[in-house]
Amino acid sequence: MIEIAPGIAIEEAALEERFVRASGPGGQNVNKLASAVELRFHLERAGLPQQVRLRLATLAGRRLNNEGVLVIQAQRHRTQEMNRRDALERLKALIAAAAAPPPPPRKKTRVPRSAVRKRLDSKKATAGRKALRRPPAGDD
Repeated sequence: MIEIAPGIAIEEAALEERFVRASGPGGQNVNKLASAVELRFHLERAGLPQQVRLRLATLAGRRLNNEGVLVIQAQRHRTQEMNRRDALERLKALIAAAAAPPPPPRKKTRVPRSAVRKRLDSKKATAGRKALRRPPAGDD
């Protein structure tokens, strides 16, 4: 079991790693070694609560395929081990974000009538001040 947050842990059997060749840094080794990691996380096998699983599916977006597998690709680093760690940390962050309860919906409020009146009075005062700066109408 991999601990994600208090009360949230995932089964290691739900994780699957595949190593592929990476683009980017690595020099000549980039053509010879498979340093990029493709971490596949099976949502159904994970043992997550239903609500967390639904929020995770929403947060995952395009990374979730039709079979219910979340795919995270990591190739930022030059070594396989660092890419493995990076992929696992990104998965943990995603699950932790899904485990956090959503914020309560925002309550709609109205602008007080006094504030509207004050704003309109201010606009009228500004317009009147500017009108006094103009030459009188008909003096062209």
